[in-house]
Amino acid sequence: MDIKGLAAIVTGGASGLGRATATMLAAQGAKVAIFDLNEEAGKAVAAELGGVYVSVNVADGASVAAGLDTAEAAHGVARILVNCAGIAPAVKTVGKENVPHPLDTFVKTVTVNLIGTFNVISKFSARLAAAEEIDGERGVIVNTASVAAYDGQIGQAAYSASKGGVVGMTLPIARDLAQHKIRVMTIAPGIFLTPMLEAFPQHVQDALGAQVPHPSRLGKPAEYAQLVESIVRNPMLNGDVIRLDGAIRMAPR
Repeated sequence: MDIKGLAAIVTGGASGLGRATATMLAAQGAKVAIFDLNEEAGKAVAAELGGVYVSVNVADGASVAAGLDTAEAAHGVARILVNCAGIAPAVKTVGKENVPHPLDTFVKTVTVNLIGTFNVISKFSARLAAAEEIDGERGVIVNTASVAAYDGQIGQAAYSASKGGVVGMTLPIARDLAQHKIRVMTIAPGIFLTPMLEAFPQHVQDALGAQVPHPSRLGKPAEYAQLVESIVRNPMLNGDVIRLDGAIRMAPR
């Protein structure tokens, strides 16, 4: 699809991979709505890009529906959805002094990362299914998984399970939405320089980047956004997961 003039929604668009994606889409001429819970950052990014910010909890049905109403009122029916909202707690299955993994932490992680992603997809797609086609398709959905879906490290049971679910539902959702001519893809990033990693000392960042075979560095959020652009523009990319990781395979820790 030609991005120029299309309405787009980016969840988690106030920072990191989401912000880079929102920036790319705006630069390509899209009308961008940012769904995020960080109001200060979300408003600042939206103002910078000439878009709109909406406070949305992706795991809450009413919140997502209201967010879609606001975005549609501002820009029309969105044709592009990029799901970047997520959380990444680190908790072992059995912790110190043989304390079990808190179930509420596991549930919250799966609720935000997996159920939240599906919640936005289903409500977004229901609206888009009624829109007119553009050059043989209606729209594109790009989800964010992680290499942890395949190479989960120590302490990533909840995170890996949630991202593995995103990987697993990509093909069936693409098959479900094929009749509506809506494509669905997922990106599984490796180690990227997101706000969480930016908080680490430089020597820690360098050590993490050195684990990547080539290029031997941390990924740049703009490189994630570049892949999103390619997915949107290429009509044959559908129903699959692309690892964006410099050939890394994560060690246990």
